[in-house]
Amino acid sequence: MLVWVAIIAAETIHGIARGVLLVPLVGDLRARQIGVLIGSLIIFAITYLTIRWIGASRDRVLLMIGSLWVVLTFAFEVGLGLAIGLEWKRILSDYDIRAGGLMIAGLLFMFFSPYLAARVRRVA
Repeated sequence: MLVWVAIIAAETIHGIARGVLLVPLVGDLRARQIGVLIGSLIIFAITYLTIRWIGASRDRVLLMIGSLWVVLTFAFEVGLGLAIGLEWKRILSDYDIRAGGLMIAGLLFMFFSPYLAARVRRVA
């Protein structure tokens, strides 16, 4: 859970920076698309740095950690979106690939991130 909190804190800072620095340059949708790629790098970096501390080495456990992170992140994204007054349509647009939303790809990467980091760090 602590690693997920670190990821969400980093992603929140990333989201604020994206809104301030990137949105004016490339527009909202393109900034969110770029943000998924940068966010995936942030997620992997934090996971890579903490995977030994997490202490999991079995593939099944690593994927369970990834799935927990995905569920928590989706709940956080929806909750935050509603808290700041976004409509459901806007919140879910990030997950609509046909409309250019790439959040599903980001969550899929998050799911595999503990597994991949363990492989790279030779923990599993």
